[in-house]
Amino acid sequence: MAQTLLVQDLMTRSPLTIEASSSLADARRLMKRHGVRHLPVMDEGVLVGLISDRDVKLIEAHTKSDPNDISLAQAMSRAPWTVAPSTPLEVAARHMARHKLGSSVVVDNEQQVVGIFTSQDGLRALAQVLSAARR
Repeated sequence: MAQTLLVQDLMTRSPLTIEASSSLADARRLMKRHGVRHLPVMDEGVLVGLISDRDVKLIEAHTKSDPNDISLAQAMSRAPWTVAPSTPLEVAARHMARHKLGSSVVVDNEQQVVGIFTSQDGLRALAQVLSAARR
């Protein structure tokens, strides 16, 4: 019998986060330095949004403002979709595909950010499943 994969099995644990008071330029630098495409946005330890590299590029391309002057509170996607670590991977992947989401923020019972599950993590899961199916 096949084991059900859970988000916690493939998520990126303890993801980088950024404060809402940071600038768009700060987010771009942090993403580039660490090779990530999604950052949960926090305000005093509480998840308040999400910023992606795509968001940063779109905003920078469509504004004349200096990215150092644009706060993440203005630029982020508010109320990002969250999942529990124990969410079946199938449920998370189906929701992300249906809503064209690039990531899900993983939170525990206390709503603390414990991970992030991205489309790249989903592709790694697919590769694992396909590899196991060939055996």
